[in-house]
Amino acid sequence: MSTTPFPSKRAPAYQDIPDEKWNDWHWQLSHRLNTIEDFEALFPLTESEKQALSAPGLFRVEVPPYFASLIDPGNPFDPIRRQVIPTAKELESFTGMMEDSLAEDMHSPVPGLVHRYPDRVLMLITNQCASYCRYCTRGRLVGDPRQGFARDFDAQIAYIRRTPQIRDVLISGGDPLTLSPENLERVLRSLREIPHVEVIRIGSRVPVFLPQRVTSQLTELLAKYHPLWLNIHVNHPNEITAELAEACDRLSRAGIPLGNQSVLLAGVNDDPYLMRRLVQDLARIRVRPYYIYQCDLVAGAGHFRTPISKGLEIIEALRGHTSGFLVPTYVVDAPGGGGKIPVMPNYVLSSSPDKVVLRNFEGYISAYSEPLDYQPPDKSLTDPYKPQEEDLQEGVLGLLTGGQMNIKPEGFDALHMRGGELHRLRKDANKWKALGIGHQEADAEDPQGGD
Repeated sequence: MSTTPFPSKRAPAYQDIPDEKWNDWHWQLSHRLNTIEDFEALFPLTESEKQALSAPGLFRVEVPPYFASLIDPGNPFDPIRRQVIPTAKELESFTGMMEDSLAEDMHSPVPGLVHRYPDRVLMLITNQCASYCRYCTRGRLVGDPRQGFARDFDAQIAYIRRTPQIRDVLISGGDPLTLSPENLERVLRSLREIPHVEVIRIGSRVPVFLPQRVTSQLTELLAKYHPLWLNIHVNHPNEITAELAEACDRLSRAGIPLGNQSVLLAGVNDDPYLMRRLVQDLARIRVRPYYIYQCDLVAGAGHFRTPISKGLEIIEALRGHTSGFLVPTYVVDAPGGGGKIPVMPNYVLSSSPDKVVLRNFEGYISAYSEPLDYQPPDKSLTDPYKPQEEDLQEGVLGLLTGGQMNIKPEGFDALHMRGGELHRLRKDANKWKALGIGHQEADAEDPQGGD
């Protein structure tokens, strides 16, 4: 039943630990499990897990006693266990695997600051986490003491300060909530001093891995820098405990809106009914589902990948079957740096100039009549909201608004020149300009440059 309290668990090996230590996040961090001997004090490891834990150069393993206590010791396929304890499959390569599958480093004008979207940046401020997810997108950086971002902080702030179109900064890493209060406040204060930064967001799995970290002192610090938003990372209903519920309650009472990001993982949450339970349990702790990510093409994560069709099946099980605000956006973070692409079932079946044919979650099909006398708003109403010319990064929107006629792949014009000469029929580039659309000058890629 929905009123059933969330559980609180402590492995038998920790039953004699005094509560004041168990509930101290410093104690939890200093007693993280990372060796074969550590884990076998709680449950027997499989041969695959032992092989991985003995492998040289393995992506870092650290599991707080609190989170390890959530693992069912008798189930080698436990969904929490799969997320934090490596297996030999992690050592296998797969087609499409990349070190930096999202090309974040390519889109970093300064180290640790990813500027992929027009008005927001991702700011990496630490490479440390409370625990390390085995499917981590940033395994190339995270957990490696040689890859810290402290030395890049001033350059990151300077870039944000001189780039006025940035209104939204997402702080991540690593996990920002593993920082000391002094260092975390330094970051937040520096961002709040920049006039054009409207919103600060934090991405953190600390409330899930280490809810003891969410103290009243932490929430008071965060509340000083509103508007501030926080996204946590829960993948399975078993991760929602009495301790996580209490941590989220503290954050909510401090006025911090909470969202959740899940990664679709084979053997962990690739079931539509499980995911329905997850989003409904998140609602009970006042966390709104935000994203379901398709697993990235990152080294070590091949065995976690599912077909995209599995994600679509999950959305079909959510839309219409539970509250609308609990349906997250399912996205593929495009390999090579294309950013987040939403993927959803096709609810538009067909269209004509006066009707759109739609279907609902049950397969009910309906025709919606389009207005025949619609007029776009007067430009005097909309012009004040348009960005300055130098801030434009419109993409497909530019095609819809008439700002551009096409989007061309790199080298498109040169390819179709076929190496030919600049003859009399090619000389006038104005032939390919559409009247009233876009800039009335030759495209920057025009191989002839125009006249």
